[in-house]
Amino acid sequence: SDSPVAVGVANLGADEPGAATPRGEEPRPAGDAVPAPVAVSRRVFVSRIVGGAAAAAALGTVGYGTYGVLRGPRVKRVTVPLAKLPRAAHGFRVAVVSDIHLGPILGRAHTQRIVESINATQPDLVAVVGDLVDGSVADLGSAAEPLAQLRARHGSFFVTGNHEYFSGADEWVDHVRELGLRPLRNERVEIAGGFDLAGVDDVAGEDEGQGPDFVRALGDRDRSRAAVLLAHQPVVIHDAVEHGVDLQLSGHTHGGQLWPGNFLAELANPTVAGLERYGDTQLYVSRGAGAWGPPVRVGAPSDITVVQLASRQA
Repeated sequence: SDSPVAVGVANLGADEPGAATPRGEEPRPAGDAVPAPVAVSRRVFVSRIVGGAAAAAALGTVGYGTYGVLRGPRVKRVTVPLAKLPRAAHGFRVAVVSDIHLGPILGRAHTQRIVESINATQPDLVAVVGDLVDGSVADLGSAAEPLAQLRARHGSFFVTGNHEYFSGADEWVDHVRELGLRPLRNERVEIAGGFDLAGVDDVAGEDEGQGPDFVRALGDRDRSRAAVLLAHQPVVIHDAVEHGVDLQLSGHTHGGQLWPGNFLAELANPTVAGLERYGDTQLYVSRGAGAWGPPVRVGAPSDITVVQLASRQA
């Protein structure tokens, strides 16, 4: 037979005169056709595929970005020539680490990975340039304890970041000193071999009557000697230029961390990541070894940087 096959008992004979109407339904006028299934258009189908692929890609990107933070930072190496660095200091290696951000997610194991990575580079000096923690010494003191294992021929140094001032800066300064790091609070030391190492408090300390004091740290020094400055935020570079600093080492930006943080970082900082020159002063900005907020980095992987100083006399 060429007649269509009826689908479903409820519709059987529904269009025939005298056929019973299912209870609760209005009788359908004779001649009304049963609606055919609506086919999904090619455009809708493609849009669903594209949307699903975009969601999968976004999920994969976030997952990889999280893995990168939890795995720990990779080591970068940068050579920085300094005109006033003596030949004896040629090749001097400074391991720079910033923005570790110890907290509820990044804890003691994170610190341990960082310490082991730094020690493996056999640095001459270690510089921890702020934002070590996001919490009090009472809560996170034990998470920072692996820092006591840092090994460097000329020691390990620390300057405050803005997050230290949210977490009890004075208590953290005391704690890192107990762990064997030397805090530089608007002061400098002479490094054997021929350059000055200075450090300033973070600008966030100004709300507590502290903050950077460049005159105290650099005002009376011998400007014929090379000077390396540890300062958490790149924004103080203009003060560094004014005081004859040869190289400033900073963090704070996280390299942008993830969109749209990269745009905000560019608006707020003269340099977001890497090495740039400002007059006679060079500025190196680390992307940091941890993360703030969500433990995710996209397009800005975490790092520890070994800065190798080069003498133009060598």
